[in-house]
Amino acid sequence: MSTSVQTIPTPKAGLDRARFDAMHEKAAQNPDHFWLEQAQRLTWATPPTKASETTFSPHPSVKWFTDGTLNASANCIDRHLPTRAHQTALIWQGEDPTHTLRLTYQDLHDQTCLLANVLRNHGIERGDRVAIHLPAVAEGVIAMLACARIGATHIVLFGGLSADAISDRLQDSATKLVITADQGRRGAKTIPLKTTMDTALARNTTVETVLVTTVTGADVPMQPGRDHRLTPLMNAASPTCEPAIMNATDHLFLLYTSGSTGKPKGIIHSTGGYLLWAAYTHALAFDHQENDIFWCTADIGWITGHSYVTYGPLANGGTILMFEGMPSHPIPGRWWEVIAQHKVTTFYTSPTAIRAVAREGTDVPKQHDLSSLRILGSVGEPISAEAWTWFYENIGQSRCAVVDTWWQTETGGIMIAPLPGAVPMKPGAAMQPLPGIQPILLGPDGTPVEGPGEGHLCIKTSWPGQTLGILGAQDLFETTYFTPHPGTYYTGDGARRDADGDYWITGRVDDVINVSGHRIGSAELEDALATTNLFADAAAIGIPHDLKGQAIVIYAVPKDPIHPDLAAHATKAIAARIGRYAVPEQVHIVPDLPKTRSGKIVRRLLRKIATHDTETLGDLSTLANPEIVETLIATVKNPA
Repeated sequence: MSTSVQTIPTPKAGLDRARFDAMHEKAAQNPDHFWLEQAQRLTWATPPTKASETTFSPHPSVKWFTDGTLNASANCIDRHLPTRAHQTALIWQGEDPTHTLRLTYQDLHDQTCLLANVLRNHGIERGDRVAIHLPAVAEGVIAMLACARIGATHIVLFGGLSADAISDRLQDSATKLVITADQGRRGAKTIPLKTTMDTALARNTTVETVLVTTVTGADVPMQPGRDHRLTPLMNAASPTCEPAIMNATDHLFLLYTSGSTGKPKGIIHSTGGYLLWAAYTHALAFDHQENDIFWCTADIGWITGHSYVTYGPLANGGTILMFEGMPSHPIPGRWWEVIAQHKVTTFYTSPTAIRAVAREGTDVPKQHDLSSLRILGSVGEPISAEAWTWFYENIGQSRCAVVDTWWQTETGGIMIAPLPGAVPMKPGAAMQPLPGIQPILLGPDGTPVEGPGEGHLCIKTSWPGQTLGILGAQDLFETTYFTPHPGTYYTGDGARRDADGDYWITGRVDDVINVSGHRIGSAELEDALATTNLFADAAAIGIPHDLKGQAIVIYAVPKDPIHPDLAAHATKAIAARIGRYAVPEQVHIVPDLPKTRSGKIVRRLLRKIATHDTETLGDLSTLANPEIVETLIATVKNPA
């Protein structure tokens, strides 16, 4: 991609360039002082006197604020009560437009205390693990805060996981209690959450108690002695629950990610460091202001839902919105209707979702009043310039800052983004690291890339939100994140730094395709297809090639499936945008791509299908559309 891309000034905000540069300088010159100063964003039972005691080598050990104590729930609720007791903390919008729930900070406090006492009444103690398996309902946030209040570690399980995937996670974490629902709703469908959990528990021996939240009111099986309806227990519980004082390094939650082998990895996040990072990054990246209505569309089962549905906004005293429904159900424009109804000021979603709603055209958002919007955000994968521009022009009406954020489950929160007021915007670029983050680009041999160039994206020093490790797998933690480039945190992503010093994420390092010595990022190939305006989505992968080392394979989802010569158009666009050396070996025109519920394309599946290695496809439970896998296999076996 050319470095002469258009630069768009960011709208004025609370953080200007001078303050941004000063924060970077202070963090670089005296990091301990900087982070202890930032720690004052939280309320501590015992304020820390030490910042980081982290080492990356020879063996990684992540420690932040080791002598500090606090409670995450109290930081998200109690400390706001003197000034915000009657402010709305959470707006829940049901799929039915007439179903709306508003909880003030006092309401949220009371509900959290009730559930915390229910957990204690069922034997949950500090350090025990509680799994939360709920749809997009307010009880999900309440359950997270209730666990944090009594010092239990929560494991949020996405509602779309299979029974096998749930069982694996429950076993690995030795979960003692599960909070689930009778059913969930997704468009016109109901999701059998309790039934799925029952199947998972048939293989499990650690779970002693199941609490069932009523969502649809469906009649579901209840195992005597183990299963309990939550509402009667809440009604009978005490409304007073003092928060447990936790060490900053105590575990706040585990969050599982799936590997290529299908074995989930339990990523551990701390109480103090993680909570500070969520609050700090939410405040800076989204220019948090007093009366903001913050809507992050992520499910709480993903890290984005942890950091920017629950912990970041609530720690900052904000108002969050949760939506039960889908972006285009029952009619296109449902999201925009919700924004207009609740006067949303900050809207944070994924490039996959942006591409999906863009397919509906520009007339749909024009039917809704989007004037309340001030900040737009993107998360989950690199966003193409085309999708960025559509989002900026049609949803932000060419006046809102677009904060394209790069980060990971392991980082706990945003690492690189164009901070509103401080950093200009370039369509598709992640731009600049947040103050306190020191990225470095390294070649495959570990040689630093100076100035403009491309390499492996690594982080030189620790930050408060960094994961403490992988549950029960310290060796895997070390070999995955610290062995590839010793002395740094290896993100696994590739990036390019342009002549202005701005960062462009090129995708996972294993998504960089080496064709006869030419290194080509999958994102670059996919951007080339976007310029044709013929494709709604695309994924580029590399497969082994006897002569070239690797060959390029394209999976492309057309906007109009009957448009003639789609494969030829794809090839021509890549040749024109990148060069003949990047022309794909194969182009498969497909109806959809395999994606997780958070919108990420599962490229490992595409590689296996392209190489006809379909006997061991690994974990498919996190796919939003598992049925597409068989379609793709048939397409590749019998190309048009």
